[in-house]
Amino acid sequence: MNLMIKKLLIIVLAFIGVYMAYFTLQTADFYKTIYKNKNGNGTPIVKNKTEYNILLLGFGGIDDNGKVHEGPYLTDSLMIAHIDIKKNTVTLVSLPRDIWVKLPTKTKEVFHSKINSVYQIALNSTNYPAVDIRKPGTADLLAKAVQTITGLPIDNYVAVDFAGFEKAIDSLGGVDVDVQKTFDDYEYPLADKEKELCGKEAEFEQVKKFMEPGFNEEEKKKLFSEKPELEKFFKDITEEPKDAFPCRYEHLHFDKGMTHMDGATALKYVRSRHSLQDGTDFGRGARQQQFVKALKNKLISVGIVTRVFSLMNEVKTHVETDVSIDQMKKFLSEAADAAKYRFIGIHMSDSDYLRSSFSDYGGYILIPRMGEDNWKEVHSVISNAILEITPTPSPMPTRKATPSPQKKK
Repeated sequence: MNLMIKKLLIIVLAFIGVYMAYFTLQTADFYKTIYKNKNGNGTPIVKNKTEYNILLLGFGGIDDNGKVHEGPYLTDSLMIAHIDIKKNTVTLVSLPRDIWVKLPTKTKEVFHSKINSVYQIALNSTNYPAVDIRKPGTADLLAKAVQTITGLPIDNYVAVDFAGFEKAIDSLGGVDVDVQKTFDDYEYPLADKEKELCGKEAEFEQVKKFMEPGFNEEEKKKLFSEKPELEKFFKDITEEPKDAFPCRYEHLHFDKGMTHMDGATALKYVRSRHSLQDGTDFGRGARQQQFVKALKNKLISVGIVTRVFSLMNEVKTHVETDVSIDQMKKFLSEAADAAKYRFIGIHMSDSDYLRSSFSDYGGYILIPRMGEDNWKEVHSVISNAILEITPTPSPMPTRKATPSPQKKK
């Protein structure tokens, strides 16, 4: 009997050894693909550290067929997860894509950008020689910009493209999401249709010259006076693209209530922002936070360990991060207690801490309601939310009239 037990024990230990070796090889291969070491030495593990600020990015990227998404590195989703492993809380801070943030420059000249463009600027640093990009090709510049806005120093980042997001959700068998309100979006962009002319090749051929600098203004006026339908088409191209090129868009519909979503459906749910019922970047940010909570529940129900290998294989070419293996092990050790974590959501919009404005070139932007580059109130709001302090409401500042967009001469 003792001999049989010893043999069984040897078999079990051998199995565990093989499993651990396989796990180590799989993890090493996975990290070799996704790990972006931002400082050359890895981010050191700080003993007794209990709070982390993780920057979560979503962008179009490139799919498995080599198809480049339009604006591939514009961050469609930008969120900070403040994780407190002592209090078992996760505070999610969503940043609207149109936030106007000041970036450091080599010459100290003033340079602003929309927050959703900062990651792309760092990846294409040669196109922005004035911007002080200390670590080109990384999320370092974006992390500093996010700290400017939120007051939160960023420890690490995790970025995933659209294809990786879809694959991850499908690998988990989909996610059940409690849709808060019924909504329709008639302007959701279709993949691979960004440049389709939708049968309007003849009309486009006649007006395309007027979309480039140096066109003849008199020729334009004459054409539009003779063919007013072309003037409307030309105007729709920039102001109502869904009317100019309807085949580039699809109609999305979501009903209120619990909805099971596969990867493709989930991506549409978290990206949609043109709904009259639940649109704008603010509505999208709230849905993205809600989806993260639903994803947490799914991971708890299926057990992340049972899916880890398939998940790594599916997404490794679509994810990048500077979270080291040692740090990841620490975070995974907390995954067993995921059910204990409470979520706190912070949303900023033009109805509270931001206000609408326009840049010098006429683009729509969001700036702090206290004034451009004055993020003190936002810092305080985020800090109080993390500490779970309810502050005394402060009076709204006197608003100046929002300037009309002006083009540079």
